[in-house]
Amino acid sequence: MQMGIVNGVASGALWGVVFLAPAMLAGFAPLQLAAARYLVYGLIALVLLVPRWPALRAFIGRSEWQALIRLSLLGNLLYYVLLSISVQWAGGAAAALIVGMVPVLAAVSAARTPGAVPLARLAPALALCVAGVLLMGWAAMASSQVQADPVRRLLGLLCGVGALVSWTLYSLDNSRWLARCPEVSGHDWSLLTGIATGGLALLMAPVAFAGGGEGRAAGEWGLFWLIAAAVAVLASILGNACWNRASRALPLTLSGQMIVFETLFGLLYGFLWQQRWPRPLEMLAAACLVAGVVLSAAAHRPPRAALAAG
Repeated sequence: MQMGIVNGVASGALWGVVFLAPAMLAGFAPLQLAAARYLVYGLIALVLLVPRWPALRAFIGRSEWQALIRLSLLGNLLYYVLLSISVQWAGGAAAALIVGMVPVLAAVSAARTPGAVPLARLAPALALCVAGVLLMGWAAMASSQVQADPVRRLLGLLCGVGALVSWTLYSLDNSRWLARCPEVSGHDWSLLTGIATGGLALLMAPVAFAGGGEGRAAGEWGLFWLIAAAVAVLASILGNACWNRASRALPLTLSGQMIVFETLFGLLYGFLWQQRWPRPLEMLAAACLVAGVVLSAAAHRPPRAALAAG
């Protein structure tokens, strides 16, 4: 469980950059951000997987590829397009707030899986997570610098909700498939997902870049591809690998709550980008989120281990 939690925190730190990239590239369309990121992800995944494919091909059949395509749509393309729209139209803090509700949805959805911890035992941890997200949202909305018209802002918030649903479905389905394919390591599953995502991004690219590079300097496109490549390596390659290890080591009701660290690091990177310290209310919200995960981890400890520790 300790290594699972470490990998969960690491994935959150790496995934946090997805909230920063759309803000840094606000002049580019969300579809372009997603297409570029996942084209690079797919290319890197293909290069890394080629020497490993002979050992994997016996375990990857038609049903696995279908699952990988579905997971790529839910957890990568659809999620990132909706998230990018939410960041650009409603603000990064609001988007992080909405996606921060993933742990609650994941815990509730996984409560009926065999061996899951009852919701009654998780109630204090979930309450702290909800309190942290609400406090963070209160602070974010009170100090929001997003000057969007009400309709555009509402659509951005709705896209954030769509990203929340998409990611929750991905998180649960991905954990089930990792359990069904024990012969495939978390890193290899991430690379396979990258190839599936890259193939979908290749189909999406002509639409995303239909306008070409008109009206933009070469330096702008250079920065665009540099940031897209950085997000692909940090969030997609390394972050997904850490997440898959965490998903395999932790029960669904706990692994879902590890996603609060994506919210925390996303907000931290936002503070660095804005060159400011978090306000007291924001620090209290972060403390609630961390305390919620700690309580959840304690609730998942086996009774014997908990007795020995006492």
